[in-house]
Amino acid sequence: MLSESEIIIILRTNLAVLLGLAIAWERKVSGAPVRGKSIVLATMTCAALTATCIQVFGDEAARVVAGIVTGIGFLGAGMILRSATGEVRGQTSAAGLWTMSLVGITVGSGHEILGVILTIMAYVIIAWEDWPLVNRLKGRLARK
Repeated sequence: MLSESEIIIILRTNLAVLLGLAIAWERKVSGAPVRGKSIVLATMTCAALTATCIQVFGDEAARVVAGIVTGIGFLGAGMILRSATGEVRGQTSAAGLWTMSLVGITVGSGHEILGVILTIMAYVIIAWEDWPLVNRLKGRLARK
């Protein structure tokens, strides 16, 4: 039988996966060079590590969060690519990974509603240019 701590960790991790899937889906639809699995796995791992540390070790959670932030920085740097023509791609995916790691840490630490709000904010910011209304406004402004 699972303990109460284990159930809390599993529930928080599952919520983080769902939130990570929202951003990963947007990155896939927009044709981003990074696969969405990276974002989902990072969000899930951040939530699971944070929740586990809080439930099991308590006071050591701050050190683990510091380690997560460092690791995500390296992953994000690897997502930014320069093509042969000099075009730089992947900054939005790297920033999305960074943001979703924060969501994972937030959800893992027990602030689920804040994690949902941050995910909605990230989605709006990342997907802004793909909204039909914004595209129509751009078209009208370009014609003038």
